Amino acid sequence: MGFFSFFSKEKKETLDKGLSKTKESVFSKIARAVAGKSKVDDEVLDNLEEVLITSDVGVETTLNIIKRIEKRAAADKYVNTQELNRILREEIAALLTENNSDDVADFDVPIAKKPYVIMVVGVNGVGKTTTIGKLAYQFKKAGKSVYLGAADTFRAAAVEQLMIWGERVGVPVVKQKMGADPASVAYDTLSSAVANNADVVIIDTAGRLHNKVGLMNELTKIKNVMKKVVSDAPHEVLLVLDGSTGQNAF
Repeated sequence: MGFFSFFSKEKKETLDKGLSKTKESVFSKIARAVAGKSKVDDEVLDNLEEVLITSDVGVETTLNIIKRIEKRAAADKYVNTQELNRILREEIAALLTENNSDDVADFDVPIAKKPYVIMVVGVNGVGKTTTIGKLAYQFKKAGKSVYLGAADTFRAAAVEQLMIWGERVGVPVVKQKMGADPASVAYDTLSSAVANNADVVIIDTAGRLHNKVGLMNELTKIKNVMKKVVSDAPHEVLLVLDGSTGQNAF
């Protein structure tokens, strides 16, 4: 799914501008780390490793990047520090490609999965419900019939917010009263979607932290109940995060 296809040219420029401070911060750290050096040697690699880790790049990923740059420097015999930024970008891009992290430009679903069930999860206030509205719009624009399930039955106005998105996009929303069992809402949503031959079902859930055992067990219950209607549901669990999450994403 091409998430960045949500953005017009103007919005994309605004996004790039917003990220510029982070980019400048990381690359200015790299510049300081290699100051006075003419080539990429062990000291430069050690400094680069420190920069990446302190910039909230995961340890495993950092070591992988360093290993790739070290291999590149050895193969090219001599790599000066002026080339380091370019090589760093190339190696990170290559790493993402190998992890099958390429962006997908369309909003299609596997033909064999009908309805295709997406359960949306995340912590409080990161934009899960808004993301669901955007996804529903994109799927409908791609010619898919979509059902939304309002399984966030605890946050005040969560159901109403999803109803507004459903009205805007023109897709049905299955809901129950506040405080209802979220698993029951998910069950009703899938039952309605199957009865009406829908293509996509998106289930909203309440925000929760991973260390809240009761709430995490509730997610398991929602998944188990959905399987009673669609045996292999959910087909995708979409974790919505904000830019401040960092390594807590794990």
